[in-house]
Amino acid sequence: MGKVWVVAEQREGKLKKVTFEMVTLARQIGGEVEGVVIGKDVKGLASELGEYGVGKVYVADHPDLEQYTTAKYTRVLAELINKEKPEVVLIANSAQGRDFAPRTAQRVGAGQVSDITGYEEGVFVRPIYAGKAYTKVGATSHPLIVTVRPNVFSAAEKTGGQAAIEEVAVSFMPEDLKAIVKEVVKQVSGRPELTEADIIVSGGRGMKGPENFKLLEDLADVLGAAVGASRAAVDAGWREHRYQVGQTGKTVSPSLYIAVGISGAIQHLAGMGSSKVIVAINKDPEANIFKVADYGIVGDLFEIVPLLTEEFKKLLKS
Repeated sequence: MGKVWVVAEQREGKLKKVTFEMVTLARQIGGEVEGVVIGKDVKGLASELGEYGVGKVYVADHPDLEQYTTAKYTRVLAELINKEKPEVVLIANSAQGRDFAPRTAQRVGAGQVSDITGYEEGVFVRPIYAGKAYTKVGATSHPLIVTVRPNVFSAAEKTGGQAAIEEVAVSFMPEDLKAIVKEVVKQVSGRPELTEADIIVSGGRGMKGPENFKLLEDLADVLGAAVGASRAAVDAGWREHRYQVGQTGKTVSPSLYIAVGISGAIQHLAGMGSSKVIVAINKDPEANIFKVADYGIVGDLFEIVPLLTEEFKKLLKS
């Protein structure tokens, strides 16, 4: 195996956790583990990657890369791949990664394996049929673009290493500048980002209204969790789309997923089926969610959730 690249995902000068998870996967694949950092004022992130065992980091630092756009990221990464010829390129299966990974693959004539959740003896494992089955995919040619589901691989630990840093010359074509980000509107929350959260509390149609999500927020704050929602809750206007977990929302893989008032439609299971432990709370004992749950509570969520919140407060305080 030759070069295995980790394309770092960063926000506002901070590396996302999935970047370190991809470093773990890169080590499993073998070969020379190298990194790519794209953005503005990101040279410090390259040094940070070196501390986690990445031997060399390519840095594309340019004022026009401060905000992500598909065309500019694709241009930078495709030119770098064509020049350096890595065998495998790992990109996070985030909203951003899903956007520019396939375009980059097309630009460089590479194959792509999407949303992988495992790696076994030279082949990548990915879910199919909304998570009902898994398939193993190997490469017959290189380069290969691979998008990696967050929260599946353990994050790499520091090795105390130091990366060689190579600064990349950046230039754009006129067509790359057709879309310009003028403003980013931030919504500040003290809770973890949904796709990177270790614990998620999600609500569905059984919540009966937007005001009742306060019950889930209270539980999430005690657990240090993120709050999610089913498509039914989002379609009803109870939560914004950014909270939606499922086939048409976000795919998550937390250590603990608590599904409250969620029936367990196949579209929802496709987004959270790879959670390590699933707890379901539903008054319907025949609800489909119990078929995938590790633990289930049959009862009124409006009684159960406050009790859980209080018990967790006591437990975590002790």
